[in-house]
Amino acid sequence: MRDVNETARILRTHPSAVLLAAQLVTVLAYPFFDATAAGRAVIGVVQMGVVLIALWAVRRTPALSWVGLVFGAPAMVFTVLEAVHPGSDAVVLVSALLHAPFYFYVSYGMIRYLFHDERVTRDELYATGAAFTVVAWGFAYVYAAAQVLWPGSFLGVEGTDQHTWFELLFLSFTTLTSVGLSDIVPVGQHARSLVMVEQVAGVLYIALVVARMVGLTVTRAR
Repeated sequence: MRDVNETARILRTHPSAVLLAAQLVTVLAYPFFDATAAGRAVIGVVQMGVVLIALWAVRRTPALSWVGLVFGAPAMVFTVLEAVHPGSDAVVLVSALLHAPFYFYVSYGMIRYLFHDERVTRDELYATGAAFTVVAWGFAYVYAAAQVLWPGSFLGVEGTDQHTWFELLFLSFTTLTSVGLSDIVPVGQHARSLVMVEQVAGVLYIALVVARMVGLTVTRAR
């Protein structure tokens, strides 16, 4: 019982860790559930949970919780609709236009949280990773919207020009980390512009956020 209470206390005091873990679990679970409608519904529920956890996490930051709620609440509704109607361009577009600003606002709140003082707490270390993954998720939804607005924006190695959200998330992570391993490339002018913006965001995140956290950690150790 004591171990359970201790675990619950850690989860309450480290929402950024819960958010990071939830996103990574979703990434790992997605391939197992995406093939069927029931599986997509399960993923939709899990993604709703991620949105709720993100709202919970941003409450501990200097950002305004009500702004996150304005985007987060309808985003949860369209998460379910997208799972039920994955082929509807209108649903996918509206869902993307709600999710993208929501995740970007959550990342903004977390980055403000990281910069609000000169101390480095354990939850701030988790927030460093969570904010990075949140940015990747946000750009994945930006790419989903671009794919609806400008068909043929992204081309796969097999010649396909329509991609699932998970494939676009893979593109987003490879772009943000600058590893260049994606088998999907932007071929439209708008898509290339968006990818370039994410590349700059990834470099600046490492240069500003991660470098600052490392510097503060080293200074504290000294």
